[in-house]
Amino acid sequence: MSKESPAASSTPVTARLVERIGDIEATEWDACAGAANPFVSHAFLDALEISGSVCAESGWLPRHLALEDGQGRLVGAVPLYVKGHSQGEYVFDWGWADAFQRAGGDYYPKLQVAVPFSPVTGPRLLVRDEDDSGVRPALIGTLEAVAEQLNVSSVHATFTTKEDYELFKAADWVPRLGQQFHWHNEGYQSFDDFLGTLISRKRKAIRKERRVVAESGITLKALSGSDIRPVHWDAFYQFYVDTYDRKWGYPYLTRGFFEELQMRMGDAVVLVMAFDGDRPVAGALNLKGSDTLYGRNWGSVDDTPFLHFEACYYQAIDYAISHGLTWVEAGTQGPHKIQRGYLPVPTYSAHYIRNESFREAVARFCAEERRAMQYEISALARHSPYRCDGDAPL
Repeated sequence: MSKESPAASSTPVTARLVERIGDIEATEWDACAGAANPFVSHAFLDALEISGSVCAESGWLPRHLALEDGQGRLVGAVPLYVKGHSQGEYVFDWGWADAFQRAGGDYYPKLQVAVPFSPVTGPRLLVRDEDDSGVRPALIGTLEAVAEQLNVSSVHATFTTKEDYELFKAADWVPRLGQQFHWHNEGYQSFDDFLGTLISRKRKAIRKERRVVAESGITLKALSGSDIRPVHWDAFYQFYVDTYDRKWGYPYLTRGFFEELQMRMGDAVVLVMAFDGDRPVAGALNLKGSDTLYGRNWGSVDDTPFLHFEACYYQAIDYAISHGLTWVEAGTQGPHKIQRGYLPVPTYSAHYIRNESFREAVARFCAEERRAMQYEISALARHSPYRCDGDAPL
């Protein structure tokens, strides 16, 4: 695809679809993506493709959208994929697919604006010049035009920032609300400082959980950069595969992905490894952004009680405090995270449905779902473990 963008920008732009992110210069892409969120970086997306984790065989066919000015300079971009299924997205639309196909339509293929296998909030409308207010609307208009040209049923932008979400809503995309649990660093100087803000029984419960792990003889280390050796990745990959075999089915990420991740952006990796003596028995993979630690994958061959909470939640809080990070995003699922200091927050997605009747049905569903989600977030927040002023720390 190569055509003039259908939406206005301050400068004329040309749109094209790119089948490999490697065909876009990394410096050009990253000038639009910025440095705050590692998941939309050229290095991360290219590692997915180079390793074979993202490809036609896995059902994620790259068709990245690039907007270029008259000098061929990238001014806007979107991580974009043609999907033949709804796996690896974490914003579930299987019910929509079933309903559309029962009505005689073809829901697949569809277009997905996302970071594959990564339920992490981040920018989806990437722009070089933040002051050029026309680029993001141009990207949205071009996504709609691409859907028409490729004759797909729909376009889905998932885990968007609130800013992008509002722009999609303004363009009459169907808004959808989700929920995750995030931890906020209120300027804590230590883990005990954080514990001092919790009500007594929650504070005692966390101390007990950490003590059980410590007394088991398991030791944990947060590794980054050159401290991560191939033996650590070998062990972690086995944990990852075993976890998917037992719980979720298909492990999308190849062993080569972790090698590419280490080579391209090892300093952004925080790999929490648990050891029984010298033997790795569990691991939790995180990526570090400018102000956030993002929890991603976990796996274990050890059944020590509370090891999952220690490796995934408490070690992440420890790391964030010691490195001055503001947030920890602990991934999907988990009201159990509330009692460990992670509170409910909304997540955002937006959906362009070409069929008008079906779009109206999806919009009604999402409106009802949003009301229920807003109520749930409010209700769960009332179970916050943080103390009121009258509950002095022990």
